[in-house]
Amino acid sequence: MKVIDMHCDTISEILSGREHGKEMTIRKNDRMVDLEKMKQGSYSVQNFALFVEMKEGESPYRRVNQLLDVFREEMHCNRDRIRQVYTTSDILQNEAAGRLSALLTVEEGGVCEGKLENLYALYEQGVRMMTLTWNFPNALGYPNFNSKRDYYTPNVEDGLTELGFRFVEEMERIGMIIDVSHLSDAGFYDVLRVTKRPFVASHSNARAVCPCVRNMTDDMIRKLAERGGVIGLNYCVDFLRDSAKHESDKQSGQTEKCLKGGINLEDQELQGFGRRPKEGYASLEDIAKHARHMAQVGGIECVGLGSDFDGIPTNPELTGADEIPKLAAALAKEGFHESEIDQILYGNVFRLYREILG
Repeated sequence: MKVIDMHCDTISEILSGREHGKEMTIRKNDRMVDLEKMKQGSYSVQNFALFVEMKEGESPYRRVNQLLDVFREEMHCNRDRIRQVYTTSDILQNEAAGRLSALLTVEEGGVCEGKLENLYALYEQGVRMMTLTWNFPNALGYPNFNSKRDYYTPNVEDGLTELGFRFVEEMERIGMIIDVSHLSDAGFYDVLRVTKRPFVASHSNARAVCPCVRNMTDDMIRKLAERGGVIGLNYCVDFLRDSAKHESDKQSGQTEKCLKGGINLEDQELQGFGRRPKEGYASLEDIAKHARHMAQVGGIECVGLGSDFDGIPTNPELTGADEIPKLAAALAKEGFHESEIDQILYGNVFRLYREILG
């Protein structure tokens, strides 16, 4: 068994932890992803996202470079166990040497501050995937939330901006994977219309199974699959089981904002380091049900992993990267054959990387 995970927020957690006076490293930590857990979970590749929450008065490009410095430091200090990769050949070399691989990504296209030169600079530093938006409008486009961040009503009107179209075209040209997780429904179809190569929804699920607007409709799943794209299964309760969200709302007395991992970022106590789990959880069986639905709609080739580890509250049934064998068992129980499980855990994403990254 080998694993590729298209999305985690561990680098942002490390920086946030350090800013709160806590020593943190990817070698070993108390979060969901570290090198020991990855090894136990049979990982080959972890995509490390540089996540930036857009804040008034703060330069997002400066912040993403702070995160980049943390990533570089961690790669240097742990070069005996993990190396940054740029191509599938790099991944295979690391596998042969018994090392883990780190693929660098960005979550929030607004970090480029509307400047293509910043996109190119990030690519030169090894960024090979970028999520066009997070949960706020930016210079490139609009997310799938209205001004009240309605959990259920997708944005079908506001898609990519004129600049967003230029960025998408350039990303495709230079070989940076386009990630439509968080993007509005209208934006998804804009990307579909102006691109020719595969793209991904790195950490999204199936809206027919759980109606959160962060998930993909059947038409989106089908069209992304026809393009050769991959959807990464997200382990967050808000995107897995609607009933769990309602139970949490009833117990907490407030509506979750469906922000990072269902955490209300208006609550200062829950920002960055020090997140606490929300009430309720979704099971491994729920994740397997989303995988089954995606495979039925788009074919087995469109299903991958996008845990959102370290960006979501802990799921008691899947607490970290070391427990991926439990997910593999749940997929088997759902009726997936061993070869199909290998595709979901590794093969489908590796195939896409080979096509886009070489």
